[in-house]
Amino acid sequence: MKISAKIAAPLALAAAFGLGTVAPHAQTTPQKVGFVDVAKLLAAHPADKEIQEIQKKADAELGAIDKQIKAIDAKGTAATAADKQTRETLVKTIQSKADAYDKQMQPKIAVVEKAVDTAISAVAKSNGYGIIMDRDVASKSGLVIYADATAEITDAVAKAVK
Repeated sequence: MKISAKIAAPLALAAAFGLGTVAPHAQTTPQKVGFVDVAKLLAAHPADKEIQEIQKKADAELGAIDKQIKAIDAKGTAATAADKQTRETLVKTIQSKADAYDKQMQPKIAVVEKAVDTAISAVAKSNGYGIIMDRDVASKSGLVIYADATAEITDAVAKAVK
């Protein structure tokens, strides 16, 4: 039995169209998207208090040195050679102290960030989320204009962080 070209062409076209419309739907599955307030989660970690104390101490100490530098800068061309030398010393001091505070805080910050990331992953997986976004970043960038309140998982993740 021979199929004529008049019959084969429409059948081939219909088959191609049918496969083209079915295949993409069979391959894609909808992703559940959730949102978290990352700043709130970082603050929820028990080690955040220690980080904030170090930051407060650094701000106070470095702020005092910065005021001295600004006072010398305000003198402008009237600054003496001694003032310029003092300023140079103060700049080196503020840089070394800032580095020291950073070295104190970085390991603590890394622990908090890892704990928050782990908690987000655990809550997302257990609730079937395929994508989790930082609510603040998503809204400020215009990436997300509206999100249902049920997509917010910050409180659940905060419980997992503590």
